[in-house]
Amino acid sequence: MSAVTDPAQRLAGKVAIVTGAANGIGRAIAGLFQAHGAIVAGYDQAAPCAGDAVCALFQQGDVSDADAVAAFVERVVAAHGQVDVLVSNAGMDVFSAPLELSSLTWQRNLDVNLGGHWNFARAVLPCMLAQGSGSVVNIASVHGHRIIQGAFPYNVAKHALIGLTKALGLEYADKGIRFNSISPGLILVDRIERWFESQPDPAQARLDQAALLPPKRIGEASEVAQTALFLASDEARFINAADILIDGGRSQLYY
Repeated sequence: MSAVTDPAQRLAGKVAIVTGAANGIGRAIAGLFQAHGAIVAGYDQAAPCAGDAVCALFQQGDVSDADAVAAFVERVVAAHGQVDVLVSNAGMDVFSAPLELSSLTWQRNLDVNLGGHWNFARAVLPCMLAQGSGSVVNIASVHGHRIIQGAFPYNVAKHALIGLTKALGLEYADKGIRFNSISPGLILVDRIERWFESQPDPAQARLDQAALLPPKRIGEASEVAQTALFLASDEARFINAADILIDGGRSQLYY
């Protein structure tokens, strides 16, 4: 099979599910996929912005609800006959001092930041197995590579997500299905913008965070989206059970 040669239509004819598609990285991925010819189905707890026509089909829902996820995937298959790509991006920030963490919050972190990815993978796998092809891209985090104090238990789930990705990648490699992950560092999305604005000096907070990164700037959602596009496309057909860090090199620094 030859690689895709049209750079303007790298996902032409493909059906892609993107979770967390209403904003941030997920919205950037959904928009880029649509621009490259994919039919995009979005899933998010939040509603998309008014007038947003990126997703051909969109449903609000909780990724931790396995039954709702399965029903959504069935809806996509019924409407479009296939699922070629899953970008499992939805997640939540959960940061706590370990002994101050409630059992409910611990479980919610695992249910969303790990279980949600498994729920979607499990739901799309039968369709991809029947097709004999598929690409799953999980959005993990730099927290899945480096332990940063104060980021517990989010970092636990992200380490596990990278492990889940590699395990599934090896389980289904000979069935034509690839599992890869992307681990973003600091990316300028809405929730980060809100955090900056909450600081006593937002402008200085931005400068301080940028100064910590080797390129001296903060990453953009579009840069994560471009990597997801590559992994989803046939150009990456021999990349499997891999994780790509997008953090400007910060995780390689010695502190």
